[in-house]
Amino acid sequence: MDTVLVAYATKRGSTREVAAEVARVIRQSGVEVEISPAREVKSVDRYRAVVLGGALYMGRWHKDARKLLKRYRSELVSLPLAVFAMGPKSTDPEALEGAGAELARALDAVPEIHPFSTAVFGGVFSLGKKHTIDARDWKAIESWAYEVVRGLSARSGA
Repeated sequence: MDTVLVAYATKRGSTREVAAEVARVIRQSGVEVEISPAREVKSVDRYRAVVLGGALYMGRWHKDARKLLKRYRSELVSLPLAVFAMGPKSTDPEALEGAGAELARALDAVPEIHPFSTAVFGGVFSLGKKHTIDARDWKAIESWAYEVVRGLSARSGA
């Protein structure tokens, strides 16, 4: 029960990479972490907290992330939960705000769940075989992961 679950929902792997960075920062704080695709999570009973990330596609948060929230809604009411989304093609404030509204709509489907922290990060986009846009801001991701660690510490009384 001292382990934090970092679950992610992704199509092409960029959200998994962000989840791995968040897990690294949490582990570095001395907390045990398990990382798993959201669709493979069979229970959240043995975790002290959950971090859930998912990519945004066509204005919707990845279905595996939405399904995890709905499937474990009764457990997540009492577990510390932090949530992130990947999506905009840039990190300009307007793009992040729009993606934040998309994430908020997904969270509105489970109104009894209240994440202690949410974040939106730029995504990765393929523009053909030879060109990719990577809008991930690794410093912002790391900073948010440290915020999650502080939030977990505050919630455990540590």
